[in-house]
Amino acid sequence: MKVAVIGGTGLIGSQVVKNLNAAGHQAVPHSHSTGVDVVSGQGLDAAVGGADVVVNTTNSPTFDADSMAFFQSSMDNLLASARKGGVGHIVVLSIVGVDRVPELDYYRAKVLQENILAAGPVPYSIVRATQFMEFMDDVLSWTTDGDTVRLPATPIQPIAAKDVADAVAEVAVGAPLNGIRNIAGPETFTLDELGRMTLSRKGDNRSVVTDPTAGMFAVVKGDVLTDPHARLAPTRYEDWLS
Repeated sequence: MKVAVIGGTGLIGSQVVKNLNAAGHQAVPHSHSTGVDVVSGQGLDAAVGGADVVVNTTNSPTFDADSMAFFQSSMDNLLASARKGGVGHIVVLSIVGVDRVPELDYYRAKVLQENILAAGPVPYSIVRATQFMEFMDDVLSWTTDGDTVRLPATPIQPIAAKDVADAVAEVAVGAPLNGIRNIAGPETFTLDELGRMTLSRKGDNRSVVTDPTAGMFAVVKGDVLTDPHARLAPTRYEDWLS
């Protein structure tokens, strides 16, 4: 099977390419570095033409209101090129609970991406994942002030990037879902608890203060970022830290 992976040099895309090629498929990575620009459409026709499946793991360069324009343009261009190139399946990576946090500009933009895909002319699959374990350092940095990190007690179910890539590759070579598959890590933590665990294991002397108003996830209410019915990935956070 020939698979074009847009965003194929990034954290998830590069591992999807590796997995698919190891399984005997022909997966080709495409990104800015290979001359493909999803916003302008440059190089997209050539990238997806003749592919059986297109996997889209591209992401907006910002998390603010400008992300709406990114996902609008990139999906319009991708669908047009896929239809022209005879693509039979498009897979997009999204976020668990993304449609339940309208207060976040970035989440609204991801919902827009999903809606454009679902309304398009090509059979599709959406893989929604919980927060990546690899992003925990970024989360800690957002609300660090000197030796203190402020984090809300938002429940999250972190998943390793490797497990996300495995799930995306599996969906890519299967029949289109024309719907959503949720995937999540095997354990649930509160964000402040996860922050303390991370700093302790890394020997970082910063302390975590529980603050319900701190950071991007402060607006998230309840257990939106977890899913007890999701397919659970195998990697535990403690093992990933090790």
